[in-house]
Amino acid sequence: MAMTSASQVPRLLALVPYLQAHPDADLAQTASVFAVTQKQLVADLKVLWFCGLPGGAPGDLIEVDMDALASGRIRLTNAEFLARPQRFTPEEALSLIVALRAIEEMADAELGPAVRSARAKLEAAVGAGADRVDVDVSAGHEVIRGRLADAILAGTAIRLSYHGASRGVATEPIVDPAGLGTRDGYGYLTAWAHERSAWRTYRLDRIVAVEPTGEPVGDHGPAPALASGWLDQRPDAAEVTLDLRPAGHWITEYHPMVSVERLPGDIVRARLLVADPAWFRRLLLRLGPAVARVDPPEAAASAIEAAREALGP
Repeated sequence: MAMTSASQVPRLLALVPYLQAHPDADLAQTASVFAVTQKQLVADLKVLWFCGLPGGAPGDLIEVDMDALASGRIRLTNAEFLARPQRFTPEEALSLIVALRAIEEMADAELGPAVRSARAKLEAAVGAGADRVDVDVSAGHEVIRGRLADAILAGTAIRLSYHGASRGVATEPIVDPAGLGTRDGYGYLTAWAHERSAWRTYRLDRIVAVEPTGEPVGDHGPAPALASGWLDQRPDAAEVTLDLRPAGHWITEYHPMVSVERLPGDIVRARLLVADPAWFRRLLLRLGPAVARVDPPEAAASAIEAAREALGP
């Protein structure tokens, strides 16, 4: 049996409750709902056929009626155990809260209330521990995100009203939208730019208007993956070194440090762990000229960009 792919696993997790809520589902319609081909959906169901409770006996596995499947109907049974309430450790619950806060920052007006409701229930269950986490993503207005998501789903080109890196400079590119994502605390739209005939990324907090053109998107091949941020390739929090002038020495008393070392010229070398690029960007902007050096240099890239925008004309 072939191994499941990274994209197949979340689809399988969503497929089972959908089929439980839609008994005797139509194969073609279900494939359309999950935006896959009927061949891929059949492959997914064959994987589910080997999934279930520990033990692997016939009564432990999910059952798929293959005779009905050959006729274009999906009948799935023996998956009731997936409807049982899940129990999370405090660490698992906090991880889910972090994920939900990140999704909430990128959600549109339709998805937002459901995400906020789920997050509130988890935070109430976790109690005081929920205030130990914070997520900050600059992702623009939820109305803009909703229009972008609608255009991506409909496969239609759009005209953006987009403010570039320099204040006061605005453009109106026509693009074929392909996907939304986050990097280093910012939300981005990946789209094919008509004028440039190339893939481009647009920061969501710089998009001030979205106008549908009514034209279908073209076939430009698969959209490139959003480039990784400086922290993305680190399995845990990354260690960052700051050389601080006297005006910045205060952070060694207010933030946990890996080490603090005094250097000639009244410079303090502070090593700290960073898990949230957005938090670190805010810290650097607050310190400003009190920072003499950042290592690795790419850790300061988004703070430098934000400072340049603030100083722009």
